[in-house]
Amino acid sequence: MASSSVPPQVLRCKAAVAWGAGEPLVMEEVEVDPPGPMELRVKVVCTSLCRSDVNQWEVVESVGDGVDEFEVGDHVLTTFIGECGKCKHCVSGKSNMCQLLGLERRGLMHSDQKTRFSVNGKHVYHYCGVSSFSEYTVVHSRCAVKIPVTAPMDKLCLLSCGVAAGLGAAWNVANVMEGSTVAIFGLGTVGLSVAQGAKLRGASRVIGVDTNPRKFEKGKAFGVTDFINPIDSSEPVHQVIRGITDGGVDYAFECVGDTGVVSTALQSCCDGWGLAVTLGVPKMKPEVSAHYGLLLSGRTLKGTLFGGWKPKSELPKLVEMYLNKDIQIDELITNNFSFDDINEAFNLMKEGKCLRCMQDLQQ
Repeated sequence: MASSSVPPQVLRCKAAVAWGAGEPLVMEEVEVDPPGPMELRVKVVCTSLCRSDVNQWEVVESVGDGVDEFEVGDHVLTTFIGECGKCKHCVSGKSNMCQLLGLERRGLMHSDQKTRFSVNGKHVYHYCGVSSFSEYTVVHSRCAVKIPVTAPMDKLCLLSCGVAAGLGAAWNVANVMEGSTVAIFGLGTVGLSVAQGAKLRGASRVIGVDTNPRKFEKGKAFGVTDFINPIDSSEPVHQVIRGITDGGVDYAFECVGDTGVVSTALQSCCDGWGLAVTLGVPKMKPEVSAHYGLLLSGRTLKGTLFGGWKPKSELPKLVEMYLNKDIQIDELITNNFSFDDINEAFNLMKEGKCLRCMQDLQQ
């Protein structure tokens, strides 16, 4: 491990801070503490916006005690879940839900339940253990994945969340089979990545469902064969899908973040073996309701986080696939903004006028 003989010090940098729910982000000068044991402090090069979280590419600025797999200057992807490699889930081969480094919801570091950010002495909380709306951030080393320095920073950061989640849902969770039929509810970055995964697995029909007609043309490039706009339909979407697929699709994916759509996805599946997978993060009404008969008839409902990928051991495979041009990422980036224009980027996303907005924090 290469490191300076001088211990890392508190540094000051610019960050976009949310002081209240639903309020615009405010540019502030924040203090960022040095990394603790098994942590990294990284310089954020670029990050993209997502409805539920963010994707980012960073360069290691300093390392904490006990870190021996990273050096200052390494390029890394940071992820909102980690992989300790030792807990029940990590060693099971069945799950990516690390018990030590799972989804952090309290805005604190995994290691000591404290924050590394402050503004004028006031604590500022982290977001999902990543906090990439800051020129520098601190993450657990087991939530970071080393990436080749020659790889494009502004493209591969999408693998930190949406693209990986969609591909993994199709490959790891549903295991889409050749010749099968698929319905995807929501054609954002996650939904289009599901479509790409289904296409690469040889699905015979991929039905995209979205209320935004602008998504349809983009969907074709990712493997969507049919489009349904619920606004234009005179009957429930699940009935339309069942009618054009001889009783329902083999796989349905909910990529909207709406528990009502979860039920619709389940209804769109065929009897006997139909599988519905939910990926979205609901902002309201988190409870899912469905008639018991849908399950009694053989349908299955599954959920997934990060597409089932174990970030440390499996994300490098996706990086290699991108570098070999086996998967598409570039086409998902529709806009580029400077860091100061982050609120404008969020507004564009909320209006449904973009897929991924890229933020250059070094511009």
